[in-house]
Amino acid sequence: MGRRARGWRLQQQQRPEGPEDAAQRGGKRSAAGWEGGYPEIVKENKLFERYYQELKIVPDGEWEQFMGALREPLPATLRITGYKSHAKEILHCLKNKYFKELENLEVDGQKVEVPQPLSWYPEELAWHTNLSRKILRKSPQLEKFHQFLVSETESGNISRQEAVSMIPPLLLNVQPHHKILDMCAAPGSKTAQLIEMLHTDMNIPFPEGFVIANDVDNKRCYLLVHQAKRLSSPCIMVVNHDASSIPRLQLDVGGRKEVLFYDRILCDVPCSGDGTMRKNIDVWKKWTTLNSLQLHGLQLRIATRGAEQLAEGGRMVYSTCSLNPIEDEAVIASLLEKSEGALELADVSSELPGLKWMPGLSHWKVMTKDGQWFADWDEVPHNRHTQIRPTMFPPEDPEKLQALNLQRCLRILPHHQNTGGFFVAVLVKNSPMPWNKRQPKLPGRSAETRETVPSSPTDPTGGKAADSSQLECKPLSEVGDAELVQRADDAENDANKRDGVCGPPPTKKMKLFGFKEDPFVFIPEDDPLFPPIQKFYALDSSFPRTNLLARTTEGRKRQLYMVSRELRNLLLNNSERVKVINTGIKVLCRNNSGEELACAFRLAQEGIYTLYPFIKSRIVTVSMEDVITLLTQENPFFRKLSSEAYNQAKDMAKGSIVLKYEPDAGKPGTLQCPIVMCGWRGKASFRTFVPKNERLHYLRMMGVEVLGEKKKGVSLTKESAAGSGPAETEMQAEEAGSPDGAAGGDAAGNGSPDGAEGNDAAGNGSPDGAAGGDTAGNDSPDRAEGGDAAGNGSPDGAEGGDAAGNDSPDGAEGGDAPGNGSPDGAAGGDAAGNGSPDGAEGGDAAGNGSPDGAAAVDSSPDGAAGGDTAEDSLPR
Repeated sequence: MGRRARGWRLQQQQRPEGPEDAAQRGGKRSAAGWEGGYPEIVKENKLFERYYQELKIVPDGEWEQFMGALREPLPATLRITGYKSHAKEILHCLKNKYFKELENLEVDGQKVEVPQPLSWYPEELAWHTNLSRKILRKSPQLEKFHQFLVSETESGNISRQEAVSMIPPLLLNVQPHHKILDMCAAPGSKTAQLIEMLHTDMNIPFPEGFVIANDVDNKRCYLLVHQAKRLSSPCIMVVNHDASSIPRLQLDVGGRKEVLFYDRILCDVPCSGDGTMRKNIDVWKKWTTLNSLQLHGLQLRIATRGAEQLAEGGRMVYSTCSLNPIEDEAVIASLLEKSEGALELADVSSELPGLKWMPGLSHWKVMTKDGQWFADWDEVPHNRHTQIRPTMFPPEDPEKLQALNLQRCLRILPHHQNTGGFFVAVLVKNSPMPWNKRQPKLPGRSAETRETVPSSPTDPTGGKAADSSQLECKPLSEVGDAELVQRADDAENDANKRDGVCGPPPTKKMKLFGFKEDPFVFIPEDDPLFPPIQKFYALDSSFPRTNLLARTTEGRKRQLYMVSRELRNLLLNNSERVKVINTGIKVLCRNNSGEELACAFRLAQEGIYTLYPFIKSRIVTVSMEDVITLLTQENPFFRKLSSEAYNQAKDMAKGSIVLKYEPDAGKPGTLQCPIVMCGWRGKASFRTFVPKNERLHYLRMMGVEVLGEKKKGVSLTKESAAGSGPAETEMQAEEAGSPDGAAGGDAAGNGSPDGAEGNDAAGNGSPDGAAGGDTAGNDSPDRAEGGDAAGNGSPDGAEGGDAAGNDSPDGAEGGDAPGNGSPDGAAGGDAAGNGSPDGAEGGDAAGNGSPDGAAAVDSSPDGAAGGDTAEDSLPR
């Protein structure tokens, strides 16, 4: 800018503003729509309509219905977590209390539709309603229902998830012994479904299977941790890698290193997201075919890498929330051709009865962003070869095309069942990929009989030499020159294994981004830390003590975590290959005054369901009335509980205890699911260490309803069985002096409160919510599962799909910002305007560019769901 221009601008700034100027400025604001927010986006895109009409993705005569559905807002959906023993009780509570209250209710002149179950989801555990998130938050008539949804979501008992996003995990057909890889996992709603499927039998604390959840975005990995922590599983590991080159992992089987092949793989790749127009309205104006052309290569590389790591006989689900065949059938057709018969499409048409779907396309054309069509590769001019690739076209040979059975793919159209658009393909592996020499078959129950598989020295997608960290090991009789580097790595791993330490990979071998993670240090068998714990709680001899780990190599261990045997094996044998963000479930916490007690560690509520089967002492069985007393009063004296409970606890030493409620089948009106809680036996009183939202959950299940939250406490009502009238009780919450109102909440560093199960506040004083909770800083809306649009008209992303704005590609799985202020969002991510981090499905967006409000806020390793308190006020 020249001196004259600068001088003129300075004069304009210094010139006093007159009334005419003010009026003119006010008129401009009104004209720009400032008073009503941003101008409404017109839901029209001629190129979009031309493209999909030409491809005939919609049956004849249904185009107007299809476009009409896309212009309507997406109905809200919720899913009850299926593996918890409380699922049936929550369903009963929803159907018989909250849904009945919605009957004949009108909000702003609109009749509220009573939620209906999704016909294709098993056991009525998923529901949808026409209630928008805005109506839920703002309507006084729906306040109780909204509080219920938010609280149960934060407790991990309900997941607010888009309907079509629930389909891929169901089609994986997961069993508790399966080894599962979720390649592009953030924000974690599908991962949560997979964890639930592992824990179908709650009597088995350590299933044989596990879930490895990967995402390329370091910050979104913490959102993934936050989602997974709500389910309290010792069988989940969160890792941070590019899915297209995710390293092979090794297991120690009988003293021999063997490559891990997964029984189930979920490949929910980043996509253009045009199936999400109903909730991401910005896609209407930004849609172009260029997004799909730029993402096709990445999607094919991710799918190929998944197929390489799939066990023979295993199943992989490939899914996108795009309707474009370039991202859907073209990727599948190319992968099937490349596999030379090793992969085939499974016929899953009968696996989800009630789901309406269209068969996959067998013929399609490629269109540039300028509207130019190409029917096959030969028509593409040379100057377009970098943008359009041969793999984007269907096979030319009719016999080959028919053999691919592309009609077995599932296309979900929005107008058929009032959902978003979606694509799913289920692949089964019959034999090793042609570039792999041999591969073990999938065993019926265990992976211990698997043999070792040599790796191809080349990558079939790019022709590059394989990285030494990805070479598979052979038995000693077959070792060749290619494994010399691997042996050096193994020697390093063995040294670490002897110390029981799995630290982060060294920076020389892997470029690290984001927070530096603390190491995972397993407790040695001869550690003097464990015997007092075992004696105090009378732990069973079958307790897997070698699976205990801490997150520090120096100083006192403040928290002890637990992982399954299989994850321990993976941690010890892959410390140089994989960047682990989080694993394990907190089971024990050090008391501040632990040296004065018989045991320095108390039980943690987060891991009590994992630890309880091994505890044989310090268990107090309580009645339903006792549970209500314990959860509504801070430190009730012994005399306030039943004589049965007092008699069990009177001779116990001071310290941590287990409070167990067993349902009485002879009293059908009472709670019919067991409850296990951590408590404290003081000199004259009891205390429960249960996060606030979990307390509210238990109370609701027992007929105690939250009337409204106050600054100093929560007003509760105990509904009498006869319905004669409520009796008021007061639940004291320590919200005045402590960041978390729950007995058992931890304070994270820097003054940021660490909440119970998802109720975390991010820095800068911006409140952080989950499941459509409070707004983030800078007036940017907080998001939950593809929530409202963020500031400046930026859309929030879709579950599994990304809107890549300004013709920029989304660079990698898990969602990368395409630049120019365009939002990113993949696999459910939501982009916030002005550089605010993205949140998703129950995730938390923090304003002012602070990291996502997920577990480990402020890089604190223990900022997990339902963290336990620093005990500044233990009972007397």
